[in-house]
Amino acid sequence: MLAAAADSIERRRALNIYEIISLRKSVRAFQRKDVPEAVMTRLLEAARIAPSASNRQEWRFVVVRDPDTRKQMAEAACRQAFVAEAPVVLACCAETDSHLMACGQPCYTIDVAIAIDHITLCAVEEGLGTCWIGAFHEEEAKQILRIPPEIRVVELLAIGYPQDPSRQEKQRLPLEHIVRYEHWD
Repeated sequence: MLAAAADSIERRRALNIYEIISLRKSVRAFQRKDVPEAVMTRLLEAARIAPSASNRQEWRFVVVRDPDTRKQMAEAACRQAFVAEAPVVLACCAETDSHLMACGQPCYTIDVAIAIDHITLCAVEEGLGTCWIGAFHEEEAKQILRIPPEIRVVELLAIGYPQDPSRQEKQRLPLEHIVRYEHWD
């Protein structure tokens, strides 16, 4: 059994980035198994080294492991029970001055999303599942986690070992539908 587990880890480590992207899925059912601190540190390090507009690095993260706090976060997340069942919930925040890029987009929302994506892809490498959570009440989340008023909570991210680690087919539009070359028309 130990040899099979080691082989599984070795196969997972052999994945290339395209395979990891293909394997990433939204997980809403987690095993009752803690995520080791060393693994969380690696995931957070992946977020820390993500690119950001003008190198502003506005992302901030609150790691929530406490079961009672996760239950409260599930309530703030529109009563999504799986949030409480995930062994880790990240509140993905921004300490921002709401600076806009020249294109008119706010830096912080894009930069936090890039950092989260780094986490979700590295989580696949670690054998973990994740779920982006945009259905939540920001003010409730801030109150529960004692986040200062000037900090924005951009997303929540559930993290844990999936109950069903199998590949999930993704329903995506074909490239011809989403890509244009040189001009829109």
